[in-house]
Amino acid sequence: MDFLTLFLIYLCFVLAVTALLCLCSGRKESFLARSVDRASQVLSLVIPTQLQRVTHRALHKLFHTRSCLFVVLHVALQAAVFGEYTWEVFVYCWELQFHLLLLLLPYLLLAGNLGCFLLCSRANPGVITKSNAASLVKVYAYDGVLFQRGLVCPTCSVEKPARSKHCSVCRTCVHRFDHHCVWVNNCIGASNAGLFLLYLLSLTATAAAIAAVTAAFLIQVLLLSNIMHSTYLDAQGQEHAMEIAVLVQHLFLTFPRVVFMLGFVILLTLVLGGYCSFSLYLALTNQTTNEWCKSRRFGGSSHLPSQPHDRPLVYKNIYSKGIWRNLKEVFKPPTVLERKKK
Repeated sequence: MDFLTLFLIYLCFVLAVTALLCLCSGRKESFLARSVDRASQVLSLVIPTQLQRVTHRALHKLFHTRSCLFVVLHVALQAAVFGEYTWEVFVYCWELQFHLLLLLLPYLLLAGNLGCFLLCSRANPGVITKSNAASLVKVYAYDGVLFQRGLVCPTCSVEKPARSKHCSVCRTCVHRFDHHCVWVNNCIGASNAGLFLLYLLSLTATAAAIAAVTAAFLIQVLLLSNIMHSTYLDAQGQEHAMEIAVLVQHLFLTFPRVVFMLGFVILLTLVLGGYCSFSLYLALTNQTTNEWCKSRRFGGSSHLPSQPHDRPLVYKNIYSKGIWRNLKEVFKPPTVLERKKK
């Protein structure tokens, strides 16, 4: 029971931290940001300077340069989960005569997910060059708030089209820049935003399918062992709660790796499901992650530095064209010819 209690506390802690990060994201002066700054200042007084430099360089190389480390970690996690699923769950479920299509569903979703992953990671996200910059400037209008006409990227030396941003990791300007994803080791832009959305959806569906099959397997094990039957017959009040604890403890003792895998996959499904919902919201409203973060920070200040204080600017998403057309634009980015037709 002590082990189960610690596991539940750990699970609640991870969910609470995840929710806190989601709530505080995009707030420039949030409590979380201030707390991190103060903690780093205190740690800088304790940690040796040489160790701080090494840590800073390692973090910079990890998060600010292109690296395959997260791709390897991504593949390793999938291999570990599917290895455990195949070795423990699939074999037992096959013996318990589960429907074959249900058992193969995670593998089918995995195949689709790997296909989207490879296409998204190898696709050109929409790199802006001197040869295509002039045409890309005409695709989207400048809103005058988040995107100003006539700005030139100091690194790439090209005029920045509306909805573009220079990626410091890839060291290029990307058209309709969303964000740089370390898990696919590539920027997400106009040309691969649809693939990234499919990748997220298939990854979430894969985790949910594994969780569903694993949970069904554990429930079937309990039914076959007659423990659950005796629980509903005999348990009342506190005895009922104790019997439920005995059920969970029985699962821990019999299939410890499967239970841990189920807890991890459920948590992964919740996190990915939240991120998928956010990505779908951005797609349906024709926004990018970069624009969403900028608009939230801009909401705290009604003036741009270059604008007079007597003329407050109000941000408005001018790129939304309706749910269906917004979603269509994610998978088929507009061109200059299409805009002229409109």
